[in-house]
Amino acid sequence: MASKQTVHMNQGQGEISYARNSSYQNAEQNRMKPLIEEAIIDLCSNTNTLLHGKMVIADLGCSSGPNALALVSTAVMAIHCRCLHLQQPPLEVCVLLNDLPDNDFSTVVKSLVTLRQSNEPVVMTGIIPGSFYERLFTSGSLNLVCSSCSLHWLSKVPEVLIRDHIPAYDIDEQARRERLPMVHEAYAHQFKTDFTHFLKLRAKELAPSGRMIVSVIGRPSDGSTFEFFHIWEVIAQTLSIMVSEGVIDKEKFDSFYVPMYGPSSEEMRAIIQEEGSFSIREMQHFGDVMDEFARIGKQYWSLEGNLENMLAKDTMVAVSLTKA
Repeated sequence: MASKQTVHMNQGQGEISYARNSSYQNAEQNRMKPLIEEAIIDLCSNTNTLLHGKMVIADLGCSSGPNALALVSTAVMAIHCRCLHLQQPPLEVCVLLNDLPDNDFSTVVKSLVTLRQSNEPVVMTGIIPGSFYERLFTSGSLNLVCSSCSLHWLSKVPEVLIRDHIPAYDIDEQARRERLPMVHEAYAHQFKTDFTHFLKLRAKELAPSGRMIVSVIGRPSDGSTFEFFHIWEVIAQTLSIMVSEGVIDKEKFDSFYVPMYGPSSEEMRAIIQEEGSFSIREMQHFGDVMDEFARIGKQYWSLEGNLENMLAKDTMVAVSLTKA
């Protein structure tokens, strides 16, 4: 996650911890493996990479638990296999993991010990706390950047909504429908600002011809122009039920905003092309990964109604980029 606000996954290994409730994120990471393996093949064919004999990989928004090393482990294994295939000396690999300072890095550090025990390739590791909406690495120092299920977290809530006291989700259905275009536009603008900034930062940190693989929870491309992010809607509906039961004060609910937005593939493509630092190698959409989210949602939230139908409107968008 990346918001500068105090937002992070539940720590530890308890029942409600991220480590025990992150199976749908794992499913998405598994779908990203071919994109990462393709990127490694490309990088291992690069003369500069072979000349320097090393590769630096960063995972932005690694979180904690069993998924923290999933992407970088895929990359390390792909490097090992590619070096064997090319019958060349193993590359030295540096793995850097990033998330917000409040992330449960204690469990991540323990997991890194296992990764470093491998001798081929030689793996050095590091933890980089901070928001990925800030500079994190030195110029031209990275070869591969990965980020899974993180970029839908915004750097902040759209200021216009807070300033004008516009609830992100109004309990009154008619008022909610009237305000939806305005709320959607505010969140879409914030995502464009954040994602553009993210691309500019990573372009500075990546080496020439560096690769980046990212995925976000988004919306289908054929959705309504003002269709909102439905996972947000699930959260809002849960809280609205708590308001009706008197658990949460309505005034607090109206002033509650989740710094979260799910873009369509067209939005992401347009932002990438307009920013200009990267070329798109491949863009994919996955819908079935949300089935696991729906199952967990039903189990823990016990929401009434068509939860599956709501979540079916969300999808995963994965994109493979090359630094232009």
